[in-house]
Formats: sequence, C-alpha cells, structure tokens
Amino acid sequence: MKNSEFTANPELAAKLKPWAWILTVVIIAVVVGMRYIKIPVGGTLTFLPPFHSAVNAITGIFLLLALYFIKRKNIIAHRNMIMIAMGLSLVFLLSYVAYHTTSEPTVFCKSGTIKVVYLILLLTHILSAAIIFPFILFTFIRGYTHLVEKHKRMARWVFPVWLYVCITGPICYLMLAPCY
Repeated sequence: MKNSEFTANPELAAKLKPWAWILTVVIIAVVVGMRYIKIPVGGTLTFLPPFHSAVNAITGIFLLLALYFIKRKNIIAHRNMIMIAMGLSLVFLLSYVAYHTTSEPTVFCKSGTIKVVYLILLLTHILSAAIIFPFILFTFIRGYTHLVEKHKRMARWVFPVWLYVCITGPICYLMLAPCY
C-alpha cells in the first residue's frame, strides 16, 4: 500500500494527543518514584536486568527493520515493525520498573576512564530516554492517524534518538554486569 491509500485522521490525532501527554507524565512520575519506593518480594528479580536489556536491544532491531521497510515503501510491514517495537518498549518499561521498585540500585564497580565512559553513556541514555518518550508517542500518533508528512518530519529525528536509547541501554547493562 502507498501513503495515498490511507486517509488522514487529524481529529483522532487531536484526541490522542492529550492522552500521550498524560501517559508521559505518569511514566516519568513512576520512573522517578521507583527510586523512592521499594516493594519487598519473596525472591530475587536478578534475571530482569539481562531480560530488559535484551528486550531493549531487540526493540532496536525492530526499529531498524521498520526503517528498512519504509525505505522500500512497504508501509504495512513498517507499521507492523513499529507496533512490535512499541509493544517491546512497553515490556521493557514494565520489566525495568518491576526490577527497580523491588531491588536496590547496582553501583558501577570500576574506576578510571571506564567509569567516566559508563557515566557518560548512562547519563545520555537516561536523558535521551526521558526526553524522547513523548516524541515517540507523538510520532506514533501521527503515523497511526496517517498524518504522513508530519510523521515523516518528526520520525527523521525521533528515530535516531530512540535507536540510540535502544543501543546504549544494553551497552550500559554489559558494562554494569560485573558489578551485580
């Protein structure tokens, strides 16, 4: 299918926009709050960091597949890859919050240059993830409602930042793994 075969729905986009903002505020509040809220669990959730790291990496693969398909004008496959990436991002978020609300944070155990590299990657990963989240939602809404030109304009800069988050998350995990 080509873009012209879809009908733009700006009314739906307008209705979804406030929900994207509400979801953004809720998610940011939960992520900030998880530092202060610890829920005791009967067992250990140490399997979650490698799991949510893998989910993050797989999300990046689906983002690359989405790019591949849209470059070939296969809108259906592109849409499907984005839907999977969005679903995986939700799984990642749930896993991440579950781990961090039940476990103490792991401190990076190395020193020197590697620690500086880790902290730079971690800081840029966290800031990029927090900043890009609402823009991912708005880009998705524009694509979902077939506001193609607005979607393209936004996706050109949202995509690389989202991909950066998907790549740096697993890198930070691998750097931190010896410290668990």
